[in-house]
Amino acid sequence: MGDSRVGASPAPGIARWAAGLAPRAGDTRVLAVDGRSGAGKTTLAQAVAERLDAPVVQMDDLYDGWDGLAAGIDQLVARILRPLARGEQPCWRSYDWHRRCYGADRTLDPATATIVVEGVGAGAQAGAPLLSGLVCVAAPVQVRRRRALARDGDTFAPHWERWARHEDRYFAAEDVAGRADILVNGAPAGDGTITRWTAGGR
Repeated sequence: MGDSRVGASPAPGIARWAAGLAPRAGDTRVLAVDGRSGAGKTTLAQAVAERLDAPVVQMDDLYDGWDGLAAGIDQLVARILRPLARGEQPCWRSYDWHRRCYGADRTLDPATATIVVEGVGAGAQAGAPLLSGLVCVAAPVQVRRRRALARDGDTFAPHWERWARHEDRYFAAEDVAGRADILVNGAPAGDGTITRWTAGGR
């Protein structure tokens, strides 16, 4: 499928596409929505998940703090994707950003038909064989920074550059945009344009 414009939000088209993907983590379809901070992936992921009646797993809950991107990916693969593939119940540790440590465990029904994983690292190559589809959302740094700081304010502002360095290394190594089935332009706000849509899926 070539480039496609789907109006104010690409969520309806992505949801229809995702509903037809084959499950690759046991009987569960896993749709990853990846992209840099402030790109618009959270809004998109939630809109798609609502249409699929699917839970959203947020990578923010998996990271081990501001330097914990790699730990978050490890949790995603070891505690969520691989258990689903074995037909077991995923159980992962949720990070408490106020206490700056992992807190309560969270679980997911292994019989869940579809889940949406959202956040930086959702589309990491370590978990790629168990993903049914990968969406990457991109936006200019000025747009992303404005959104992220408007959303998270004082919590994120002191750590923007620190986290950006982790993102730089991750996206340089992982080629998320190049591997994505769907590439979404997350800017300007409210104008989600699909700029690349490849056939099939994983």
